[in-house]
Parts: sequence; C-alpha cells; structure tokens
Amino acid sequence: MLHNDKLEEWDRDNFFHASTHLAEFARGNVPQRIIKGGTGCHIEDRDGNRMLDAFAGLYCVNAGYGRTEIVEAIADQARELAYYHSYVGHGTEASITLAKMVLDRAPDHMSKVYFGLSGSDANETNIKLIWYYNNILGRPEKKKIISRWRGYHGSGLMTGSLTGLELFHKKFDLPLAQVLHTQAPDYFRRADLGQSESDFVAHCVAELEAMIDREGANTIAAFIGEPVLGTGGIVPPPAGYWPAIQAVLDRHDILLVADEVVTGFGRLGSMFGSDFYGMKPDLITIAKGLTSAYAPLSGSIVSKKMWRVLEKGTDENGPIGHGWTYSAHPIGAAAGVANLALIDKLQLVENAGTVGALLNAKMRDAFNDHPQVGDVRGEGMLCAVEFVKDKTDRIFHDPADKIGPQIAAKLLEQDSIIARAMPQGDILGFAPPFCLSSEEVDQIVTATMRAVKSVLG
Repeated sequence: MLHNDKLEEWDRDNFFHASTHLAEFARGNVPQRIIKGGTGCHIEDRDGNRMLDAFAGLYCVNAGYGRTEIVEAIADQARELAYYHSYVGHGTEASITLAKMVLDRAPDHMSKVYFGLSGSDANETNIKLIWYYNNILGRPEKKKIISRWRGYHGSGLMTGSLTGLELFHKKFDLPLAQVLHTQAPDYFRRADLGQSESDFVAHCVAELEAMIDREGANTIAAFIGEPVLGTGGIVPPPAGYWPAIQAVLDRHDILLVADEVVTGFGRLGSMFGSDFYGMKPDLITIAKGLTSAYAPLSGSIVSKKMWRVLEKGTDENGPIGHGWTYSAHPIGAAAGVANLALIDKLQLVENAGTVGALLNAKMRDAFNDHPQVGDVRGEGMLCAVEFVKDKTDRIFHDPADKIGPQIAAKLLEQDSIIARAMPQGDILGFAPPFCLSSEEVDQIVTATMRAVKSVLG
C-alpha cells in the first residue's frame, strides 16, 4: 500500500530499534512493521494486515489489545494529574491504590512495593537493595549474585550481566564481576541424556552447592531466577527443582529474587509463579503484566524480612538514596489499577490456565512424534516447540541455518500469526494474551503445523 508520507524512510534514517541487526535494517533487508491498532489477540499494521499476536507483544499484553477500560483510566488520570513524583513521602491515589492491589495478590510474606518503569530497572533496584541490606547487617563482603545460564533479567549493566544469554554480553564487557552463572534447569538440554528428571535436579543442586563452596557463602548475597525460564527458551523447571534450590539458599542465608516479569499476574494460571512453584522469595520483580503494557510500569516487591532491615538502615543513615524521576508514575499506576481490576472481572487468570493447558496439549499432540521436534513444553499461557536435526540422538541444527527464525517467518507469511524465534536454539515460542479462545488455539496449532511442514518437510 502506498502512503502519502515518508514514515518508512524516517524509520530507517532516524529510529534506533531494539534487538535489531542495525546494518541489515539500514540496508532494507530487515522488514519494517509499523503497527497501527489492535483488538483482543490481534494487531493490525498500517497497510491493513491483521495478525494474531501469539506472543502478546513481548509476553506483556496480557489483557489483550483495545481494552477501553484501561485506556479511559489512563486518559482520566492524565486529565486530572499527569505527573507528580514519589520522593519524600509523596504519592497519588493511583500509586497508593495499586500498591495495595499488588500486595493483596502477592504471597503473604511480602511487605511493600517500589515502582519503576521496566523489568530491567526493577532488577537494578533489587540488586541495590540487596547490597544495602547486607551493608546494614554488617556483611560488606556478601555481595555476589548467582544467576543462571539462559535466564533473562534485563539489558542494563547489572541486569544484562544477570542475563545468561550470549547476545546480551557479547562486546558489552559483560557480565560484571559480581555476577556468577550456574546450571540452567533445562532438562531437554542436559549434558547427560541418561539422567532422569530427579537426577538432573540433583545435578543442578550439586552445581549450585559447588559454586557456593568455591566462592564462599559469606560472599554470596542472592540467587535470581525466573519461575519459568522465558527468553532463554520458555523452559518450565523439572519437578522438585524450586523446593530443592530454596533449601540450599535457606541453608546458606542467601536471598532469593523471583523475577516474575513474565509470570506475574496470571501467565501460569496462578497470580504469581512463586505461589505456583512454592517459592518463598525475598524480592519479586514485576512489570509486563502489571499494566498489560498499556503504560510503562514495573515494581520490586519487598519481603517483610528485608523491609525491617531497610527501615533500620534509614534510622542509622537517613533517607534511602534510591529513586527514579518516574517512579510510581501516576499514568502507569492508573493503567495498573484498571488492568488488575479488568483481569479479575473477566477471570483472565483462570482462562490463561485452562486455555493455556489446551494450547500446550494440542501442540504436544501435533508434534510429539515429529522426527525433528525434540521437545514441546510449556505451562499456563506459555508454550515452546524446540527443533532438532535428529531427535533420537538429539543432534541440533547448525545455528547458521536459522530454522527457528525460518519457521516463525513462514508462520507469519502463510497464516498471519506472530510467534517468537527464541535465542540460542531453534525454538518457537508462544505467549498469547490471556483472552485467547479455544478456536484461536486451533488456528495457532494448525498454522504452526503448516509452517513446520513448509520449512522442514
């Protein structure tokens, strides 16, 4: 479609796109997609192409597109008060209400919410609070953070270090020295194919114990993990993993940060992944599902145990030296209040559990016997299909063949369905909005079968 403007030209000449091959985009070899609107699980570009967004943006448009209740709450807040800061005891009706709503839904042992703008800055906040906490307790040497390979925790300096994916380290001089990485709980990619699931959990625990022994528990402050690995391949943990890890952390007095940017507010069919897996975190990272991405907002939920020490620290040292200009921004907070109310009203968390289970079951039925599908996995409204060259011996494709990206492209080209080609593997990921219907599940699975057949035969 021809347009009487220069938007495409301005895009290539002026706009720095995230996670994009910059040179190929500038040369015109990366397609432009200028999105104009959306309703339910579908988006539409400015050429009128309608697509089923089976990844909810970036796992974030949980309530679905076009929710006027959230839009009107944003507009009402902007008209009444577009901005005021949260420093030195200031708040707004929206930010105070949202904090209460979050705590009402969080595990019982959590105490307060600090609001930021993105999951990355929330994890930066978490690390600062952890270091402050140990300094107040007189443990200045207890500062290292253990993350996991294939984990995703952001793309800042500290958060990019916590992320266990090569793309976020390469040529950025990351990870920083305070960050350590241990075994990812990815049973499909285990080194020893003879291990049972319980054997593999024992191996993950042994690797963690060995790292703690090697580094010294007195130097390790915290362990950070997503309840389900997200960008690292949509990998639910093997049975018994989180209780076993929690026991190690408790024994060594190491804090647990549950990064629930993806899983928080319903994606697993439960309000939080921490509840789903029986985790007892000291900090919970939230973002995406907090507002369904209708406005930027993130949060760090602080446990009662940590909060007591933070209060002690301000008694001893004065006001805590941490804050962002846009912390608890009233427009983001208003979006969060409307979003959480809508999720409750429409019972979208329950739908994520039931329809998500249907998506996973139908995807398994479609691909479990495929000779080049090594694994079909998921939980709630998260699903992934991992492709291999040889299923019997688990031989992977050459990364240069880009099998995952080819299948994702074919899915969009043939059936106008957006899935995500995940990094560090030929993995096709699905994370639809919570309003997905059973009919749309059938559409996604059938289209994925067609795309796989087109690429792999």
